[in-house]
Parts: sequence; C-alpha cells; structure tokens
Amino acid sequence: MAHDKLAVLIDADNARPAIVEGLLAEIAKYGTAHVKRIYGDWTKPDLNGWKEVLLRHSIQPIQQFRYTVGKNATDSAMIIDAMDLLYAERFDGFCIVSSDSDFTRLASRIRESGLTVYGFGERKTPEPFRTACDKFIYTEVLAGTAATAEAEAAPKQRSAKELRGDTHLMNLLRGAIEAASDDTGWAGLGAIGSIINKQSPDFDSRNYGYAKLSGLIKGIGLFDAEERHIGNGKHIYVRQRIAKK
Repeated sequence: MAHDKLAVLIDADNARPAIVEGLLAEIAKYGTAHVKRIYGDWTKPDLNGWKEVLLRHSIQPIQQFRYTVGKNATDSAMIIDAMDLLYAERFDGFCIVSSDSDFTRLASRIRESGLTVYGFGERKTPEPFRTACDKFIYTEVLAGTAATAEAEAAPKQRSAKELRGDTHLMNLLRGAIEAASDDTGWAGLGAIGSIINKQSPDFDSRNYGYAKLSGLIKGIGLFDAEERHIGNGKHIYVRQRIAKK
C-alpha cells in the first residue's frame, strides 16, 4: 500500500494550515502524493495564512474566483479536476480534504472506479461524506501533532470506564473480534482493524486518545492480547477475556 500513487485535493475554505504537516505524514502511511493541489480564491485575505505552508510543502494552489455570492466555485473546480485525474488512470487513490458534504458523490464515484478514497475533515463533517470514503480521518487528531494552540483540540485519552461505557465502540470491537477469530477465539489485530474500518470508515483509535488500536484494546481492559512471532514478523492477537469462575 505504501507504493500507491495518490492525488491529494484540498478545499482551502474547509481546512486549516495547521493540519498540513500532520496531514501529509498521515497520507504517507497510505502511499505517495504524486499530486498535491489546494483550491480557493487566493485574492481573498482570509487565505493568506496558507502561503508559507504551500511553499514549504510544495502544494500547488489553484485559483478559483468566487463569481457569485452564495455559490461555491471552489467545490466545482475540485470536482472537475478530480474527474480529470480519475480518467487519466494514473492513480491508485484520492485524498479529499474537506468538511463539506458536497464531495459525497465524488467520493462514491471514485470508489465505483475501483480506487481508494481517503477523506480528511473536522468532526463537524456530515456523515454521508464520511461513510462515502474508504477511510475517514478527523483533522483534529492531525492538528494535535503540530506545535500550535490547536493541539489542545486533540482528543484526550479516555479512561477504561469511559471506553467500556461507549456502547458503539464496544459493539464494534466485539463484533470485529468475533468475526475475525479462529476456533480458539483468538483474532489477529490486522484483521480486526480491517473489519472495523469497513463497518465504520471514520473509526480511529486516536479519536479516543490512543495512538494505535492495540493500545485502545489494552486500555479497555476486557480483552486478552498476546504477541506471536510468525515468520520474520511479530503479530498481535486478541480475544475476549474469559471470566474466571
């Protein structure tokens, strides 16, 4: 996956410069950004904060004038460019950075072509866009990696009691472990994560204050985990903790 060719398209009206460093580091986990474009009306002073960030990270600004008040020409320009890049058949996936539901159909269309869509947006992002992506990452967890005041917005680590009281989280984990488990009840962490992501594209252990899924599972305290050496690698296996009689 790390060799996937990705196109990164950013909606400047719905993203903040503070997330860019964390954003590009996150994207590097999934592939290489061969195209990095950001869309907005660069004649407007509210986008001035982007200039230094764009130069430092070689992101190409695309000018889109606001021809009519109340109409978002930026969205249209992004969608047109995305379709052009899709038809060029040079990419394995797209990264759409916006909190705007207008990109829901675009994400669905790209996936229909067999490409992977990674969405990035704030927690206010409407559910239709989040679920239209293969994976959706909240930008609050990315801002938390930057040395800015926005780091305060990064999710705090939840206690075991809080995690156990999250019915949606517990049902998601238990269901994935059961689906991925073998006859002995043990399930590989990678398979668990894959099942969870298919069911809930916006799931991310960092939303609960844990860097990795393994840490989140251990933090709950209701599951057993063990490390196994398979081939040349180490793999973590998890199972529901068996109550002692």
